[in-house]
Amino acid sequence: MAPLAHLTIYKVCTYICMGSSILAGMDAAIEDGINVMSIALGASSMPFYKDNVAVAAFNAMQEGISVSCSGGNYGPSSASLLNEAPWVLTVGASTIDRRFRTTVRLGNNKLLHGESLYQPKDFDHKLRPLVYPTLCDKGSLEHVDVKGKVVLCDVDGRTDNIAKGMEVKNAGGAAMIIANDIVSGERTEAEPHYLNSTSSPTATILCHGTVVGLKLDPEMASFSSRGPNIASPGILKPDITGPGVKILAAWPQSIGNQIGTKATFYIDEGTSMSCPHLAGITALLKSVHPEWSPAAIKSAMMTTASQVNRNGDAIVDERGLPADVFALGSGHVNPQKAHEPGLVFDIQPDDYIPYLCGLGYTPEQIEMIVKKKASCLKTIPEAQLNYPSFVVSLTRGDRKIYSRTVTNVGLANSSYSIRDIYVPKGVSVEVNIHNRQDVMSFTAVQQKQTYEVTFTRDIKDTKKGPYGQGHMTWVSQSGKYTVRTPFSFKFE
Repeated sequence: MAPLAHLTIYKVCTYICMGSSILAGMDAAIEDGINVMSIALGASSMPFYKDNVAVAAFNAMQEGISVSCSGGNYGPSSASLLNEAPWVLTVGASTIDRRFRTTVRLGNNKLLHGESLYQPKDFDHKLRPLVYPTLCDKGSLEHVDVKGKVVLCDVDGRTDNIAKGMEVKNAGGAAMIIANDIVSGERTEAEPHYLNSTSSPTATILCHGTVVGLKLDPEMASFSSRGPNIASPGILKPDITGPGVKILAAWPQSIGNQIGTKATFYIDEGTSMSCPHLAGITALLKSVHPEWSPAAIKSAMMTTASQVNRNGDAIVDERGLPADVFALGSGHVNPQKAHEPGLVFDIQPDDYIPYLCGLGYTPEQIEMIVKKKASCLKTIPEAQLNYPSFVVSLTRGDRKIYSRTVTNVGLANSSYSIRDIYVPKGVSVEVNIHNRQDVMSFTAVQQKQTYEVTFTRDIKDTKKGPYGQGHMTWVSQSGKYTVRTPFSFKFE
């Protein structure tokens, strides 16, 4: 993302990640004067004053340091996020347009596409017996005849796929197929498996090498953790998604138990891959716009993110259904557009204090985060924080009013109107711009404008299900800028 950036690496984990080590590493990074922090770790949801990453990240943000955090790899379960604080960028994982394509050909000539990093050129592609022992764990194949056969193994949480491959190989299998469970959906993994040659036709594996330019990408990764936000239900998380599947990454050990080989590169996946992508893009934006705050940079990426794939269709999840805001956040990052967002939603460090008061934290608990004296003379609801998204709880007949302040970072003389507002049936939205309902105008860079958004739920609405979603989009009169803010609704 930012190939000329200077990297400083802080080791904070061995076999476990101690909170004190994480704090020490982050504090050292701040002291060293870094500009962007990428944190590919985190703990389960907890109050922010107990969360070491959240506390240290607030300190970093106060120093003008942008913090990009992994959203977690516990999807597609709902409410499975890590790093939920609004002062960090919480990143989900989605696919890129590259596959290491292999295809299973069955005896009836049916073709099933999959992936493997290991694609030997000398494999003869003859059909071989296909066996399904159910388990491919350690020792499970001792009494199963798999020699010279293609072995079908299920994904499970007990044994990783590479270990399964070694079991099949040691038992004399010719090849292995890893089959997803229902939860994993259509996601495939590219891993360094193996093939051996033998006879007895039933199934075989065809190797196609690297395939690029796929039009259905990006897609949400099934493992990418999902919202809603538990620590702060009124803040939409994740914030954004980025490339986190089949990423070429440096690797500290040999691959495939190859004795004597040195550290190498590996195709890896996870929000630990997408998080540094967003950190790199943050570095690019910070180099071009050094005056922007961490909140402004986050806003620029969120309001310009994409919700469609390369084919122009909605980004889908592992089920092939349009991904919702709890998976996708604002969308898939678009670096080129983020460079020129037009408007940003800025937040200064002290703006978080009334927000934290609104969470019910005591002044003493808030002081553990902000590292200075705090009081709760002013309190705001979560949805009133100047965030580039809205989370709104509505009962039948309910009406909520929240405001947002935008800062002009585009053309000095510019105006914006609302291009579209989408909300679920039974909900209405009204936008008030200084008692005008049509145009928001600017005459200078860094000028600010405030508008109110009124959300109303019909008293007769009998909507089933607790959640809904929508969005609103501002567009500049010149057509150069679009500013999109997603909505998440909780119906009570």
